[in-house]
Amino acid sequence: MRAVRFHENGGPEVLRVEDADEPRPGPGELVVEVLAAGVNFVDTYQRSGAYPLELPSGLGLEGAGVVRAVGEGVEHRREGDRVAWADQLGSYAQLTSVAADRTVLVPEGVEPDLAAALMLQGLTAHYLTSSTYKLGSDDTALVYAAAGGVGRLLVQLAKRRGARVLACTSTDDKEAEVRRLGADEVIRYRDVDLVAAVREHTDGQGVDVAYDSVGRDTFAASLDALHPRGMLVLYGASSGKVEPLDPQVLNAKGSLYLTRPSLHDYVATSDALEWRANALFELVSQEQLEVHVHARHALDEVAQAHRDLESGQTAGKLLLQP
Repeated sequence: MRAVRFHENGGPEVLRVEDADEPRPGPGELVVEVLAAGVNFVDTYQRSGAYPLELPSGLGLEGAGVVRAVGEGVEHRREGDRVAWADQLGSYAQLTSVAADRTVLVPEGVEPDLAAALMLQGLTAHYLTSSTYKLGSDDTALVYAAAGGVGRLLVQLAKRRGARVLACTSTDDKEAEVRRLGADEVIRYRDVDLVAAVREHTDGQGVDVAYDSVGRDTFAASLDALHPRGMLVLYGASSGKVEPLDPQVLNAKGSLYLTRPSLHDYVATSDALEWRANALFELVSQEQLEVHVHARHALDEVAQAHRDLESGQTAGKLLLQP
C-alpha cells in the first residue's frame, strides 16, 4: 500500500508518499481502507516538530473508511462497516490500523468524506460550545478564523445554542460566508482595532467567551475583548505559540478565565466520543449543519494540501483521498 511518511521535521517538502507493508489488526484493532483523511493544523505542528513525534513517522489523525479486517476481541465492528475516527496517527494512507473503541459507525445519509471532515474539527466545535464554555442564549462569543474548518462549525453550533456571534475574518468572501452561516457581526480583525470593534458591538461590555485558534498574534487582544469573568478558550496556535503569562494578568483584567483544551480529554471515553459524533451526524443527516469541503487532494498532493492550509486562504475542510 501507499502511505505518507516523513523522516525529518520541516516544511511540507519533507512529506513523502512511500510503499509500506499492509497493516494487520492486533487485538482490539481494525484495519480500515481509508476513503478520506482530514488535513488539520495539528498535522502541520507534528510535521514541523512543534508537537514532536518519533521519526520516521506517518501522519494524519482523522479519517473515514470501510473496515477490511477485524482483530481478536472486537465484537462491535465487522468487515464492511463504515467507520470514522479522530485520534489515530497514520491516517494519510490507503490502509490504516485503528483501535476499534476509538471509531464510530458512520450512519446512512452521511457520506464518508463528510464524516472525515466532521470528526476532528466537528468534535472540537462541539466540545467548545457545549462543554468548555456551555453557550446559551444570554452569551456573546467571539470566534476567530470563522470561515475556517472549525470556525464555520463553531458559528453554526453557537447559533444553534442561541448565542450571539462576533465572527473574525480577513476577506470579503469570508465575511459574506460567515454572515450566511449566521454570524451576527463580522470583524475584519487584521484591518481594525479588534478590542475597539468588540466593545462597539457589545455596548462597551466585551464578550463572554473568545474562541481563539490563532494564538500569538491575537492572544492579548482576546483577553482585552472579554468582560469581567469572561473566558478565553485558546484551542490553536496558527500564528505561533503564546508567550508565558503571569496569572496576575487575569486578575488585573477582571478575574478572567483562561483554558487551553484538548479534544482528547473531551472524548476520553467511547461513550463521550459516540455522543459527540452522533450528535453531529444527526445534524448533518437532517441538513441542519453545513460541512464545507474546500478541496480534495490525492495522496501524492499532500505537500500542496499542507501549503494551502498554512496559507490561511482556505475556507472549510481539506481532505486527502487515498
